Amino acid sequence: MAGAMTPDTAPAPPLLAVRDLTVAFRDGRGAPAPAPAVNGVSFTVQRNRTVALVGESGSGKSVTALAAMGLLPAESVQVDPASRILLDGIDVLALAPAARRALCGKDIAMIFQEPMSSLNPVLTAGYQIGEVLARHLGLTGRAARERTLALLEEVGIPEPARRIDAYPHQLSGGQQQRVMIAMAIACAPRLLIADEPTTALDVTVQKQIMALIARLQQAHGMAVLFITHDLALVAEIADDIVVMRGGVVREAGPARAVLTQPRDPYTRALLQCRPPAEGRPWRLPVIADAMAGGELMPVPQRPARPQHDDVVLAVEQLSKHFMVRQGWFGRRAIPAVHNVSFTLARGTTLGVVGESGSGKSTLGLTLLRLHQASAGRVLVDGCDILGLSAQAFQPYRRRLQIVFQNPYASLNPRFTVGQILLEPMQLHGIGADDAQRTRMALDLLDKVGLPRAALQRWPHQFSGGQRQRIAIARCLALRPEILICDESVSALDVSVQAQVLNLLLDLQQEYGLSYIFISHDLSVVRYMADQVLVMRQGEVVEQGGVEALYRNPQHPYTQALLAAIPDVHFCHNRGLTP
Repeated sequence: MAGAMTPDTAPAPPLLAVRDLTVAFRDGRGAPAPAPAVNGVSFTVQRNRTVALVGESGSGKSVTALAAMGLLPAESVQVDPASRILLDGIDVLALAPAARRALCGKDIAMIFQEPMSSLNPVLTAGYQIGEVLARHLGLTGRAARERTLALLEEVGIPEPARRIDAYPHQLSGGQQQRVMIAMAIACAPRLLIADEPTTALDVTVQKQIMALIARLQQAHGMAVLFITHDLALVAEIADDIVVMRGGVVREAGPARAVLTQPRDPYTRALLQCRPPAEGRPWRLPVIADAMAGGELMPVPQRPARPQHDDVVLAVEQLSKHFMVRQGWFGRRAIPAVHNVSFTLARGTTLGVVGESGSGKSTLGLTLLRLHQASAGRVLVDGCDILGLSAQAFQPYRRRLQIVFQNPYASLNPRFTVGQILLEPMQLHGIGADDAQRTRMALDLLDKVGLPRAALQRWPHQFSGGQRQRIAIARCLALRPEILICDESVSALDVSVQAQVLNLLLDLQQEYGLSYIFISHDLSVVRYMADQVLVMRQGEVVEQGGVEALYRNPQHPYTQALLAAIPDVHFCHNRGLTP
């Protein structure tokens, strides 16, 4: 036949082929939900290539990966009989449970998003890696321990001979994730699935983990299915991209083509929601803006506000040491924050950046007296609030509020939204009666972009972004002057993140709020902050105006942090071919 491919020119079959995957969750009565979580999804993963599965929370990314691993609970999901997940031609959905277990962990392995909830807290790192070796390779005793040490060394764990007997809580977040990677590559799998493996990590550790996965892929000849919502991160690792929304594939193709010439409006929207590398517009586009059709109108730029003399908060030589046991009777001080000084002008934003363990969150909690300071002064309008009695400090509690990182843990699940908003007003005597406080709570819901009907609903009935809006409304109920945002957008999708950042800027402009914005996402800090404080091991190594510091960092640590920021245009330099 003319034009037919010869066996030498025929393309190699894919390692993984997902064909018409449809997964629906069952309701409490066992009936499938009206809309499937994954609906007719198809894509392939070629050998030795990295495919990024991209989309917001709820798009079906993780459900697709869990279906491939056989980790979806059979009693609560229904997989369409026509669905196929083929690994080298073997339909893993049709395998018996024992055969599926033998395949997963050996030929297919998975790195989960949150290592602390994936690792067993009562078993050592070495024991958990050894379980994989015993299960799939039959290694036990000395052979298993030697192989475990080699794996820990391969993934870059310092002092593997000591860390092998460490429990998960004795390891940093980056080290925990490296243990998860060691477990995943222990049996040299052909396919590695990485489900948001760097979301909770700071930029330098994130860059190390991404480089580690790329190095291991090359050394072991693995294919990688990388799941994320961050297209900037994808640009640094992916060969191909599959974009999902609402359980369906919106766009798929080579990384360069998808990132530089996206065909689908949703892909363009995801790219536009990230804070820009240059300039600071007054508002970030959100998904609805970019999906509306047409070109986005240029947004006026927001100039950096110069530091002025109207100082609302002054911190002088603040230190916080934690005491830990040493031996049977001894104790020693561990410095978490050491001699930190800065000022915060009214109506401006101070960004605080640094790696995990640098003291950022401890600084914020110490300012609020949620940690007792070891030394120093915190002056609010000239008054040192650290030296006040609990009763004298009570009025200042209203003036300083905090939005925590995890909106799922910071709201009382037994309170309705109305109770969450009314309780602080009642405690601080805001409003004449419950009727007035209810009207104020409804106004707050309007301010943060939530419907008034939310007042009678429970926290579990809201998404992560909506819960963070509720947490912000709770803070605003006390009419604060200073708001500490402790990683308050780091767990959110880029589109929801853009909505919350826009909200914070609107509230700052309306109420003249001063923010201390703590984050490991340097792109977000550049967009939000007027001044930046760089912390390392509890100390300030550099501080200054945001534009000057980002354009010309002086300290090597600051330079390393900025160099680790993912760049969505990085694919231009990777030699990727459309």
